[in-house]
Amino acid sequence: MTPEKLMNYWNSQWQRLEGAELLDVINPATQELLGRVPLSQADAVNQAVEAAQAALPGWRQTPPADRAQYLYRMKSLLEEHREELSRLITMECGKSLDESRGEILRSIENVEVACGIPTMMQGVISENIAPGIDEIMLRQPVGVCAIIAPFNFPGMIPFWFLPYALACGNPVIVKPSERVPLTMQRVFQIMEALNLPKGVLNLVNGSKEAVDAILDNPAVRAVSFVGSTAVARYIYSRAAANGKRAQCQGGAKNPIVVLPDADLETSTRIIADSAFGCAGQRCLAASTAITVGSAAGPFTEAIAAAASQRVVGYGLDDGVQMGPVITPASKQRIEGLIAKALSDGAEMVVDGRGAVIPGYEKGNFLRPTVISDLPMQSEVASTEIFGPVFSLLHVDTVEEAIELVNRGKYGNMACLFTSSGSAARKFRNEADAGNIGINIGVAAPIAYFPFSGWKESFFGDLHGQAMDAIDFFTQKKVVIERWPKEWSRKF
Repeated sequence: MTPEKLMNYWNSQWQRLEGAELLDVINPATQELLGRVPLSQADAVNQAVEAAQAALPGWRQTPPADRAQYLYRMKSLLEEHREELSRLITMECGKSLDESRGEILRSIENVEVACGIPTMMQGVISENIAPGIDEIMLRQPVGVCAIIAPFNFPGMIPFWFLPYALACGNPVIVKPSERVPLTMQRVFQIMEALNLPKGVLNLVNGSKEAVDAILDNPAVRAVSFVGSTAVARYIYSRAAANGKRAQCQGGAKNPIVVLPDADLETSTRIIADSAFGCAGQRCLAASTAITVGSAAGPFTEAIAAAASQRVVGYGLDDGVQMGPVITPASKQRIEGLIAKALSDGAEMVVDGRGAVIPGYEKGNFLRPTVISDLPMQSEVASTEIFGPVFSLLHVDTVEEAIELVNRGKYGNMACLFTSSGSAARKFRNEADAGNIGINIGVAAPIAYFPFSGWKESFFGDLHGQAMDAIDFFTQKKVVIERWPKEWSRKF
């Protein structure tokens, strides 16, 4: 790629910001300069909001079936450019090419579901709630909506929200992570072929100042966010203080429970993919295995072997299973947390620090790391590491395992590996997490289910995807009608 200065997009025009601070976008595997992203200030954000607000009346009145036609074309464009976008994600985010391909596929799935908006947005009616009186509930657009996206899924996560917001009649502003802005830049270039009305789809690059401008602008009525718990809490609080709807997905510390009757080979492969896929930089990465009874020894040996054998390198190279972490600072932070865990009493099983990948010596690489017996009172035991670090704990019973699961402050995902239907049902009913996996390592809901999350993993009420998204991006209006016969015109 030839490095370029990225641009914003509103009113169906690319907007070049003069004088804005520029941030380098770096390939985390090669340290190659991919581009320079402008950090928009409040005035640029407000211009995008004005364009979106101006588009609201016309887009709102566009029939849902007509809005769906734009989404059908959007789906086709994403399918046509899937490989190109996948490679771009790998270049700026670091994950393997297969992982990037899966990410774009999930984006397409959400567009496909949102195409059902003529049915999904339907209201309800009750006749004769009293003599001669009918009551109707209508769904109408909530207004200008903003999406604040994270670095780890630059293609998929905006599409948890964007197609539903558009389908419901809302103009949208997307603010991608300043670390990985290239994917959305290219998506918007591709989406120009849709010929959407001016102001319906807008892009603003930036960092905290741009986020604050979104949160403070009164014309923005709904905000969708995915990121760390600290930032999710901040955005949710500031959005609520300004009277906005907000759905804010936070961090996680996802436990995996392994029972003695689990299929060891299959379970280990699935759990390794969960813990080390995307270099552990996803909110559904397995962070801790809780082995029960006699599962401890065999599983420890198996996961150690899987971690040691995982192929680490540049995601565009054939056979690579795990790429780098996003920045040198992230690598340093993760290695610091590993050292802290060891100083607190944990035992090293597989040490992935100091990784050097031939040909990519400057990359932000760690190899998969496995530690065991981390004391629960250690700060690291409750910290989202967001890297390829997997911890092992051991208990005697499934009841103790569930108690450990429910003790955590996060509630994004919890998984159980077993061949017992009774144990699976008990876990499904009692585990305090919004996404539950049974013999599944990454319990990521398909697009026609909401992406759930509990406790400090989510701030809000309605989640992304499916009918939760429709409820979030519409407001309900109740109409009560009476038409007495004596008021009717006589013919």
